[in-house]
Amino acid sequence: MIGTRGKSGVITDIGSTTIRHVMSTPRWERAAKLDPSALTARVVAATGIPFEYVGPCAGGEVGAGYVRWPDGHDAVLTWAPGVPGARVEQIGGMLDTARAHGLPVPAYELVVELPGAVALVQQRLPGTVPDRLDEPLVDAMLRVHEGFGGLLAGRDDLPALRLYLREPGPGFCLHEPLAGYDRRTARLLHWVREVGVTVPDVVAGDDLVHGDFHYGNVLVAPDGSVGGVIDWDGACRGDQRFDLVTLRFAVPGGRPDLAARLDAELDARLTPDELRPYWASMALRQVDWAIRHYGDELVTYNLAIAETRLAG
Repeated sequence: MIGTRGKSGVITDIGSTTIRHVMSTPRWERAAKLDPSALTARVVAATGIPFEYVGPCAGGEVGAGYVRWPDGHDAVLTWAPGVPGARVEQIGGMLDTARAHGLPVPAYELVVELPGAVALVQQRLPGTVPDRLDEPLVDAMLRVHEGFGGLLAGRDDLPALRLYLREPGPGFCLHEPLAGYDRRTARLLHWVREVGVTVPDVVAGDDLVHGDFHYGNVLVAPDGSVGGVIDWDGACRGDQRFDLVTLRFAVPGGRPDLAARLDAELDARLTPDELRPYWASMALRQVDWAIRHYGDELVTYNLAIAETRLAG
């Protein structure tokens, strides 16, 4: 999901204006935030490996931290609450395949099952998270993204992409927040469910799908190339074109040129019938997340994007 949150509220870049929205008591459940220092201590206690906590990673929705192995190399510590360790290992296997094809994705160095969550120590890739989306970055992301096509051919054992158009997802793509927020979000939910009646909820395909492919989940090298694609918690098998819809929703409000560029990419790569369910799923996801974690400004912004294709 797209946005960054500070301690006292939300700071969201939606163009030339930075919006701070101080959150009131939430009506709906939010994703748990990680305390990476405390998680490091739990991993040390569980494994006996004397990791050193280095500091928090910048950005991200649920948090991550840098840790140092005893041999001195740094890694990234994240967690997956309520997820089986086997699922995390499965994602690591998908990334092994991508890395074998020369793609800049992290290796999973250690998976630790803890009560209620899985801790993951993964490779720290080069580069920094960009603070804005621009034309060169879009070009670089599209080049890397092309490499994910067909990587999971023959791997029907892997979970396929789900859209959650008829029923809520596991912690995202929730329906209730849209139903109860206001008339405009309820109208969007009605359209999402109408689309869901017409299509399977599971997407066929043999591509590696990131699931949250936006500029906050890439690392950019000094030469402008993508040094890493990170945050693969939602990785699955399916149609990689879904990720381009995610990227379209990440375009900041002050860049209509980038919005037009990605709209043209979508129209060139997908028929209206192919695009509609992907758009509905991402509209649901982004508006739900904004309702539960941000507030009115970002809800309105994501609704405006979603509604550009409601008639499609």
